[in-house]
Amino acid sequence: MTTDRPRSRRHLATAGVLSGAVFFASGWLTAVLLDPPAAPHAALGATVVDLTPPWLKDFAVEAFGTGDKAALFVVMGLVSIVLAGFAGILAGRSRRAAVVAVLALATVCALAAGTRPDTSAMSFVPALVAAASGVATLLLLVHVARSSQLDEHGPGRRRFLSAAAGAGALAVALAAAGSVLARARSSVMGARETIVLPEPAHTPDEATAARIDASQVELSGMPDYVTANEDFYRIDTALRVPQLDPAQWELRVHGMVDEEVRIDYAELLDSGLTEAMVTLTCVSNRIGGTLVGNASWLGLPVRSLLSRAGVRAGADMVLSTSADGWKAGTPLEALTDERNALLAVGMNGQPLPLEHGFPVRMVVPGLYGYVSATKWVTDLKVTTFADDEGYWTPRGWSARGPVRTASRIDVPRSGATVPPGEVRLGGTAWAQQRGITRVQVQIDDDDWRDAELVSTVSIDTWRQWAFTWPDATPGRHEIRCRAWDDNEVQTAEVMPPAPSGATGHHVISLVVE
Repeated sequence: MTTDRPRSRRHLATAGVLSGAVFFASGWLTAVLLDPPAAPHAALGATVVDLTPPWLKDFAVEAFGTGDKAALFVVMGLVSIVLAGFAGILAGRSRRAAVVAVLALATVCALAAGTRPDTSAMSFVPALVAAASGVATLLLLVHVARSSQLDEHGPGRRRFLSAAAGAGALAVALAAAGSVLARARSSVMGARETIVLPEPAHTPDEATAARIDASQVELSGMPDYVTANEDFYRIDTALRVPQLDPAQWELRVHGMVDEEVRIDYAELLDSGLTEAMVTLTCVSNRIGGTLVGNASWLGLPVRSLLSRAGVRAGADMVLSTSADGWKAGTPLEALTDERNALLAVGMNGQPLPLEHGFPVRMVVPGLYGYVSATKWVTDLKVTTFADDEGYWTPRGWSARGPVRTASRIDVPRSGATVPPGEVRLGGTAWAQQRGITRVQVQIDDDDWRDAELVSTVSIDTWRQWAFTWPDATPGRHEIRCRAWDDNEVQTAEVMPPAPSGATGHHVISLVVE
């Protein structure tokens, strides 16, 4: 029996998908050997992130939170499967056109890898290897599919299935080898585990265990006052966590300074570090959201390095750059005043986790992360807002990014059912660099009533609160909260995160029965 068109199309699509798998797997293995960030999928993904419009990035963060990168790779994978399938079908009609399509993809991947900040001559090689292996696999499978009689049980079908199985096994083997080799070659995790952080020379917050315990509302479901490292939110543009050897790390301070300063990791650790508790907030956090966390940070005050360098008159911004090229523009005054703006090396008593900026990151109280919290930082340029800008500013976000006063209800969760009578509520509020002085709760349209505030370590951390609703009556109720800082009440005006942080009151709905 001769091959019918639908069955032939299915086999050609399969050939395309398997060729795509070999393309990316061979590129990954080659990149691990030569230049890991140049892996086709990683370079392509980073370019997609850079070209994604702000509204779509906002949607991804809102919909997927800290899982936004995994979601991106899933979408890229699905799109790649569809396009590879079409390439296989195209090859059945014109092998030349299909080869051109594969080479076009390889060219895009090569350009994406070659335009990274840390590009090298080897950055183009993974895409070339991927192109060669992808084209070879596609032509082989298409040849088998077209030259064989693909009847249901005949030898032609078995021949194609054998070839397809071989291509699939090759893709799996290449990907597995790349993963194993990547783990074996990565010495950064091992280097991190050998680091012994010094005792802090300065602890302005005096964050003793007793003070931390006193800052916790004892109510089931409340977040911990100190966020564990593994629970701390992560929002950044790095699809691949930079692997920086602390022994090779160096920070350069330059620009509008009297003298350029360079400091390595060992010197940084030996510089008399400060430990401070600071709450960090993502500008993409919506009212009631969870893109906020509180931790104890150990680091060197940025102002000490800027003082060494000697900042020249006229400067008003410091442009910090990550090892992966990401940039943040921070107001100079936030790095030279008395706040605990740090080049952090420690987080909650441990060396920074890799995904949170190891070996060194920026922590600046009172500013959203997009203008201050540069991870994997390697460069500080003293400059002006007129001459330079960070990653997010040209994408529509405000330039200076002060944190807005916010509050949320953590317990009970919206939509929960509670019994009539006395109901305990709890939540958190923050206004870094100003401090929370009051939180109020409103039940339906009743008057605002003061909540109980527990103590807090400093004005740079969030503050937990509790409220007793003494007479919850059956039915559905709306509950909202608002916070005060410096005698100014949190605005009720509802605004989205863009361009300068969300505003409005957090409102939940409860059923009493």
